[in-house]
Amino acid sequence: MSEYQPQVAYGTEDLLISLCNSVTHVLGVATHSQIHYSAMVQRITKTCLRPDIGCFVLFDGGFSGLVIINFTAHAAMELYERYLLNMGMSREDLATSYTSDEVANVMGELMNQVAGDFTSKVRRELQTHITQNQPKMLVLNRQVMLSVDANLDKPEARRVTFYTSNNNIFYLELAIDRTEFVKLYDFEPQERPDPDALMAQNHEAPPSAPSATGNSETEELLRSLGM
Repeated sequence: MSEYQPQVAYGTEDLLISLCNSVTHVLGVATHSQIHYSAMVQRITKTCLRPDIGCFVLFDGGFSGLVIINFTAHAAMELYERYLLNMGMSREDLATSYTSDEVANVMGELMNQVAGDFTSKVRRELQTHITQNQPKMLVLNRQVMLSVDANLDKPEARRVTFYTSNNNIFYLELAIDRTEFVKLYDFEPQERPDPDALMAQNHEAPPSAPSATGNSETEELLRSLGM
């Protein structure tokens, strides 16, 4: 009788895909636009903050990692404008330069929502826990690149290209400890809590009809973005 060979449930590329889907979901909902990423991924030797706006966040817990998103000025301004216009601001009140603190703050808030969506999926689907620090943003000129050291033991690094609705480009870079998640037994991933149902239970009201999972996730994200 052959020995049982456990199957790898999740590796680096699987985590990368999950992260990329968090980026497209969060930015798509926040800006009411289509965000997509390349079908090809680059293996890289190090991660860097690059012009024009670099954002990064560190993860720790069940595994450690670093996520960087480098926005071109055009991509940052498109996402910034779409986000605030969808929030109800008038175009006259928007910043006109990507070097504005307001643009950096908005990109940092969106980065924080991306990281939160990703860590939530990890807890539900991989049954492990990771925490994130507060995202940091830097506006960089074209002569500067900054290397970020995440103190990882055996890091694997990847870069993915993203495209906005106007075909402006930004890049996601992931550095992560080499890790594999092996499923020991079958389980059902935890469902994302429905905030409407929880509120109804707290008020001892009859539960409302459950909405589709995609709609519930979108509504929860919109609330967290203040929309």
